[in-house]
This record gives sequence, C-alpha cells and structure tokens, in this order.
Amino acid sequence: MCSMVNFREIGLKVGLEIHRQLDTKHKLFCNCPTKLFTGKPETVFVRRLRPTQSELGQFDPAALFEFQKGKIIVYETSKETSCLVESDEEPPHNLNLEAVEVALQVACLFNSKPVDEIHVMRKIVIDGSNTCGFQRTCIIALGGFLEVNGKTIPIQTICLEEDAARKMGEDEKKTVYRLDRLGIPLIEVATAPVISTPEEAEKVALAIGRILKGTGKVKRGIGSIRQDLNISIKDGALIEVKGVQELGLISKVVEYEVQRQLKLLEIKKELGKRGLVEEELKEEFFDVTEIFKETKSGVVKRALDKGGIVLAVKLPKIAGLLKVELEPKLRFGTELSDRAVFYGGVGGIFHTDELPAYGISQKEVENLRLKLKLSDLDVAVLIADQPKKAENALKAVVERVKEALKGVPEETRMAKPDGTTKYMRPRPGAARLYPETDVPPIPVSSEWLNLIRKTLPPTVDQQIESLMKDFKINRKLAEQLLDSEYLGLFKKIVVETKISPSFVATALTETLKSLERKGVVVENLSDEQIYDVFKLIDEGKTAKESFPAIIEWMIKTGGRAEEALTKLGLQTLTSQEVEGIVKRKIEENINYIKQNPDRAFNHLMKVVMGEVRGKVDARIVVEVVKKLLKDIM
Repeated sequence: MCSMVNFREIGLKVGLEIHRQLDTKHKLFCNCPTKLFTGKPETVFVRRLRPTQSELGQFDPAALFEFQKGKIIVYETSKETSCLVESDEEPPHNLNLEAVEVALQVACLFNSKPVDEIHVMRKIVIDGSNTCGFQRTCIIALGGFLEVNGKTIPIQTICLEEDAARKMGEDEKKTVYRLDRLGIPLIEVATAPVISTPEEAEKVALAIGRILKGTGKVKRGIGSIRQDLNISIKDGALIEVKGVQELGLISKVVEYEVQRQLKLLEIKKELGKRGLVEEELKEEFFDVTEIFKETKSGVVKRALDKGGIVLAVKLPKIAGLLKVELEPKLRFGTELSDRAVFYGGVGGIFHTDELPAYGISQKEVENLRLKLKLSDLDVAVLIADQPKKAENALKAVVERVKEALKGVPEETRMAKPDGTTKYMRPRPGAARLYPETDVPPIPVSSEWLNLIRKTLPPTVDQQIESLMKDFKINRKLAEQLLDSEYLGLFKKIVVETKISPSFVATALTETLKSLERKGVVVENLSDEQIYDVFKLIDEGKTAKESFPAIIEWMIKTGGRAEEALTKLGLQTLTSQEVEGIVKRKIEENINYIKQNPDRAFNHLMKVVMGEVRGKVDARIVVEVVKKLLKDIM
C-alpha cells in the first residue's frame, strides 16, 4: 500500500532518537560493572511507585497512566552488578568521566556544540524501570549535523543518560525487573524531524550507527541498541514509536505508521459523512449477562464463573469500521481493544462487527442487538470481566472512538518484531523534567575539548579504506564489517590466527546474517564463543565449511565449540582418510569418469564434497582429486 504513497506529498516527517549503551568500565553513577548476570538473584524487594505533581500542580499523563495500573514492582539484584545506588538506598555518585568523554567525542564527530557545563536532570518514569521513579539524563551537546546521501541532517541534541532496569516478566499484578542494566551509560543522538521517506530514515540510522561504532566504545548484543522514531504526516499526529531493535525494521515501521494514520484519517472522513458527533458517544453501559448465561463461549464462561459480568456499550454509526485494516494484523477494532486492555486490565473486547464468532451464537447476537436497540449502522462492544474492570475498559473504548472523530490521536506506541506497532501509553507531558540535586555539574573547558578533538577516531570513509588496505578485503566486506557488531572481533581473530581475513569477514557478516534469516538467534553467542570456533579452524581441528553448523549447534544446545566437533562429527579428516574417500568415489563413478573426461573433475568434486563438507578444507580435496584423476586418465 505505502509503495503507492508520495511521502513528500503527504508531509511525512521523521525524527530519530538513536540509543547505544557505552562500553565503559563502570556504570554512570556508581562503580558497578556494566554487565548482566544470568544466575539467581541474591536479593529481591518490592515497591509501588506513585506519580507526583509538578511545580504547576500537574500530573504527567504518562506517569499517571502507569500508576493507575495498580501494579507492584519486584526488583531482583546481584552484588556483582548492582549496589545501593540502583536500589535507591544511596545517592548517586558523581558522573562517570569515562562516559562523559565518550559522549563529548561523539558530539565532536557530529559537529555539535558541547554545553559549557553538564547538568544532570531527572525525567519522570513510573513504569517501574527505575527504582527512584525517574531517569537521570544530561545534555552533552546541542546542534550539529551529518551528511547522508548529499542531504544535511540536523542533530538536535546529544544526551548521556542511565539505561533502565531489565524487564524479566509481568502479569496482571506485578512487573519484575533486574537492576543489572539500570545505570549502564546510554548515549542518545536525536535528529531534527527532516527525514521524508522510510528509506531515508533507515539510511540516517545506519550513518549514525557507523559513527557511534567508530568510537570503539559502544556495546553490542541484545538490548544494547534502541531506536525510537517520531513520525507525523499532514493532518495526522506526532506518534512516538519506541524500541525498534533492528536497523532493517526502521523503514517498515515508518511505512506501517503512515498507512495507519492515513487509514485513521479515512475513518474520520467516513464518520463525518455518517454525521456522528461526540455527544452521541455516551458512557451508558448495559449489563447483558443474562443473554450469555447459557453461552458456549469459553472466554465469557470463564469470566462468569469467576463472578464477572458481561457489560456492553452502544457505539452509533460506526458499523463496519472496526474491521478496517490500519496496518497488517491491526484493525481499528484492535485499537479499541488495546485501549480496553491497558486502561481496564481486561483480556480484550468483542464487537458486533465480528460476531457471531468465538463461541458466541447468532441468537445471542440478535438478543444483544434487541437489548441495545442497535440499528444497522450501530455497533455493540462487550466485555466479560469483573464489573469495575469492564466499566473502565468500556470508558476507554468510548474515548478512543471520540478521538477517531478528530483523526489521529497523539500517543506512544511500541514496535513489534514484524514492524507493526501497538498502543503503549499516552504521550508524555512537558512537566516531567527537573534538576538532579545529588550530582554536581561538570564544567566543560576548552582545554578538555581540545584534548578530545586530538584523539577523535577516523571518519567512516577512512575506516573503510583502512580495512581494505590493512586486511586486503574488498569494499563490500569492509562496509559490511563496519555496519556489523563484529569489527573488533574481526581484528582480534585476524591478528591472533592465520585464517584468511576475507573468510573471517564473510563468516562474521554474510554467514551469520544467513543464519539469522533461518531464525537462529546469533546474538545469543558472545564474542568469546564465536572466537572459539575460529580457533578450532586455525588449529586444524575442523574445516572452514563447518563454521555455520558449529555456530547453529552452539546456539541451539548451549554447548561449547569443542563439543560440537564430536556431536556433529566435524573433526578434520586426515590426508589418508580423504584419499581413501576419493578412491572409493572414483570406483563408484568410474564409468561416468571414463565416458565424460571433461566433466570428471567437477562431478567427482561434487560427490566427494557431499560426504566430507565441513570435515576438510576444500583445497585439500581439490589437490587429492586432481592427483588421483591424473593417475587414471
């Protein structure tokens, strides 16, 4: 659908906020290491966070929204990765100067103007991801730019902030976080909203990522990168999409959000044609439990068995619109359901645009239509749950339809792995930042900046040229390495082994990407584990061709590289063993070889490699096949 859209004509504007964890020795406000733990927590404690009023007597809507969920927050800690600072039992220490220097270096690379004095601010966060109810952040530099495909992309701010706690799970009553990630330094680069196409958004994110990686001071792996997008179109609204994990998803997220907003504008237009006005959307709820007392619907029966009710609301003049697909797997009815789930804590909604279904019969639908006096243009939305939850959920549904009369509501949405998004919370208000009084400011002197400028890493183009020259690899591999998370590992392997740099680069980029496309979660392996595979190849214990099989086995089983050789039978064959196999294949194919001398070599290589692939270097097979063929030809 979006391939037919003229993005400039509809006024698409995209701004990026690229977040990367810094690979520093310590966290931002204490001396704990910047690593995660996988064992059992040593301490667990519980908190409930509450919103507070700003100096103007206002509550931040996002903070109030999280509080209204009524959840408790459970925190898991380990002495190895967190201390009293993360538990909010001790004031934060001074800013980590190593992290500040990396951030100032990044500012110089983006042509930004560092501030004269760095002040830490508190940003209200009440989803539980920070024990104190706010995130500490500081502006490092303002302004700046980068060039992408001949276009100047302005940089608005470069900030340094603490990462949030790591969510481990949640249910209706609680959310569980680990404090190991809380406090890891996080750099944020925010662009102006001048990006005008989905493809351009992806290219800008790639360019920013290259510059950040060029410092050699950013982490890699799951959770180390987060990309937030601010997306708007003409007559639409500013939508913040949070948590886009993969670079390749950015253009898809933008396309889908454009599609969603255009469809919502069409719905607004249709509602105007039908003459629906806000006064007709009433919070008048009907208890229709009696209609469903003999229902075959499992969802409804379970709710009633727990003492719940079935509550319904009449939505006039919107029949058929709840089935409109806003983006793949997202209908307008889903948006109503998302609001009901978040504000009411219910499992979801039923509506007459999709009934009878889910075990609800035609007779029950007819009785419902009679009870609510529905016309052909009206829709009933019903919820089976506890009375108060059902009422709150239906209030949210009515409110969402009122918003549809105005078009696209401003909100924060969460990116899903397929590029679609889901309602997350209201957009945060302005009254959510205030000074951090426990951390002293840091002056940024001209002398300090001059020292930093003298140690800036080479530009992206210089790094590509250097890789090509130093390691004798082509430009494509050099660019792929720079865009990957494995540049440092590549250099370590090439320096410490005798393996061809081209093979190492190809394995770390194209081969691992190929495995990812198969659904293999390569990010689950550490650099050390991948290095171990190359070490086995270097020591002659296995062939280069075995690399993907060993990697896949390690990820699936959690085993070590050395174990994979035995389990998969990938130990290197001796020269005698290879010669024996080739002789056997010659005997099995002797007639073909004599009748087709011009094709004999290729045919024999194919049948031999089919048996020994991953167990011996292909060059050795070539030598043996040539030698033995020469003896019989």
